[in-house]
Formats: sequence, C-alpha cells, structure tokens
Amino acid sequence: MNKQTIEKEQDIEQDVNPATEQETASADAACDTMTDGEATDADKVSVEPSLEEQIAAWRDKYLRLQAEFDNFRKRTVREKMELVERGCEGAWKAILPIMDDMERAVAASRRSDDVEALRQGEELVMKKFESILQNAGITPIECVDKPFNEEEQEAVARFAAGEDKRGLVIDCVQRGYKLGEHVLRYAKVVVGE
Repeated sequence: MNKQTIEKEQDIEQDVNPATEQETASADAACDTMTDGEATDADKVSVEPSLEEQIAAWRDKYLRLQAEFDNFRKRTVREKMELVERGCEGAWKAILPIMDDMERAVAASRRSDDVEALRQGEELVMKKFESILQNAGITPIECVDKPFNEEEQEAVARFAAGEDKRGLVIDCVQRGYKLGEHVLRYAKVVVGE
C-alpha cells in the first residue's frame, strides 16, 4: 500500500467515528468502574419490559394449560358417567322381549283354562331367557351332588344325609351364576353332614 491510500483510510475512520479521545477515555473509565452485576439505566429500561413480557407470556400459558387440563378432567368424568349409565343398555334391550313374552303369558292365563298350554308358554319364556343369558356369557353354577366349593357356593344349612353324602351339596336353594370365571351370585346350598 502506498502512503496516500493509508492517509485516505485514516481520514475515513475519523469521519465515521468523530468521537474525541476525551469522550472515548471517559466511556472506558465508566465501563471499568461498573461491576458485572450492574447495568446502566438505559440497559434496565430495555430489559425490564422484556422480562415482564416473558413473565406475562408464561403466566398466560400456565393459566391456559391449567384450564385445558380442568376441561379434560371434567370431560373424562362426564364420559365415564355416560359409560356407567349406558354400560348395561345392551343387556336391558335383550331382556325387554322377555318382558313382552311375560305380559303375553299373563294375558293368556286370564283368558285360558288350559293349564298345559300355560306351562308350555312359561317353559318357552324360560328357555328364551336362558339363551339370552348364555349369549351374554352368564352360566349357572351346577352344584347338586358335587363337593361343596366355598368359592362358588354359600352354605345356608347342613343336613344329616349319611356317610356317602358327607361334604356334598344335597340341594340348591338359590341358583348361582358366573360371568366367565367371575361369580356374579353365589349359589345358596344345603350341605350334607
């Protein structure tokens, strides 16, 4: 580089940064006296609105999230209640035709004196009901002449029936039912001694 080029560059630098040496020195001294934790008033003004905005944004997000979770919880509780209320709807719909058959049987018994026909009607209604239970997976607990099982049966009486009937179920007072492997109702039985 030649001497003229260097002088032109120095002139340009002075035009761009017209600060005097005294101003530069006082600014350097002010920076040296300031500790790391301090900020000038100009810095504080520019930082505080930013922090307040961030705090407000986080607070808004928190409140929205809390409200959203509360709505989710309420909706879930409402859906569970509806499931409980309507959970047996299919079973009740399956039983309604049996009620219709029972109403027809009662009406027929009032008009008819044929006892045998009434018995056949009752048996048909009973078979229909048993088939509905079977389709739902509900099965009766068979217990007569079998060993007493406290997991499926409830002994309501003991009866002296001889040595060959000891520990066996002699009679079933009330039939028990299972849904799969789960006992819905225990069978009430008389056990031999």
